Amino acid sequence: MKLRTQLTVFTIVRTVFNTAHRMMYPFLGVFARGLGVDITTFSLVVSSRSFIGMFAPFVSSISDQRGRKFGMLAGITIFTLAVGLVAVAPSFITLSIALVFGLIGKFLFDPAMQAYLGDRVPYNRRGLALSVTEIGWSLAFIGGIPLMGLLIAKFGWSAPFPLLAVLGVGLFIVIWKMIPREDPHHEPADGPWANFRTVLTHKSALAGISVALWASAANEMVNLIFGVWLEDRFALKIAALGAASAVIGISELGGEGLVALFTDRLGKPRALALGLTASAISSLALPFLGRTEVGALIGLFFFYITFEFVMVSHVPMMTEVLPGARATVMSFNITGHSIGRGIGALLATFVYHSFGFPVVAGLAMFFNLIGLLALRRMSK
Repeated sequence: MKLRTQLTVFTIVRTVFNTAHRMMYPFLGVFARGLGVDITTFSLVVSSRSFIGMFAPFVSSISDQRGRKFGMLAGITIFTLAVGLVAVAPSFITLSIALVFGLIGKFLFDPAMQAYLGDRVPYNRRGLALSVTEIGWSLAFIGGIPLMGLLIAKFGWSAPFPLLAVLGVGLFIVIWKMIPREDPHHEPADGPWANFRTVLTHKSALAGISVALWASAANEMVNLIFGVWLEDRFALKIAALGAASAVIGISELGGEGLVALFTDRLGKPRALALGLTASAISSLALPFLGRTEVGALIGLFFFYITFEFVMVSHVPMMTEVLPGARATVMSFNITGHSIGRGIGALLATFVYHSFGFPVVAGLAMFFNLIGLLALRRMSK
């Protein structure tokens, strides 16, 4: 099957995964009220799933041993079972379980898919190919989350989960038929421990993982709070929060488009440095632009377009750090993202309620600047 068709399917899978993952943010207060818990309690559940990412290499590296197809199918299976659990028995406990195992499914699918493309696409074109699959992030906000908002508004907080489960079953079948069993582009590794040791003793790999950590911490500071901030400041309701998510999705689509146009041409390190600098500036600008509803949406637009440019420029750079252990490197990269998101999630609600949104935005800027320093170490 042509690579273009595979890229389209991968993008659809990631859109479904990312819709389930990201809908917690704009509807954080809605889910908390529906479950009968306070926002702080529910945000702790959301943050706890981020720390599960510390164990990503132990599951994600399986595609270096068992093959890329196995990793992708295993990821879709776990995701489908997780959201299906909430569809069958909606409760705070089942949702908490689903948040964790849904993320494990994502940890399995994403590195396997990225390694699959890294095996096949030349490095000088890899930014374009991987930016296509990253559109799944923006499509989740443009289409997926507004749809989830409509379902929640009409049928209640658990309404998205039956649909997500059905989509998971369909995508499993498509991937199973689409990806060949034999893979001449990849030589299976004997075991994970040698690859773990290689990654953890490689300075550029560790610096690259650190970039992911700090950039994600910066993003999560705003990501977890923006829905509550918009509710508190402008009294936006569910439908309006879904529309705000669509604006963010459009900005991320713009970021992915910029990567497709410029990252391969500029070179990955230069593009990533520009992205981190712009992301720090957009973080600082958020409180000033957020004095009006329109200004807040414009600020969020620039915050997310710069962050997406950072993330999508970073992925192809990481796929070439250690070509012999691609899936393992990408799984440790997920660990960096997850720890960063966990740090941001733990800080965000406390800082917001204690000091206000300007301090949240200031910390986001600070974390981006640390990421820029880590990039300098990676590029040496």
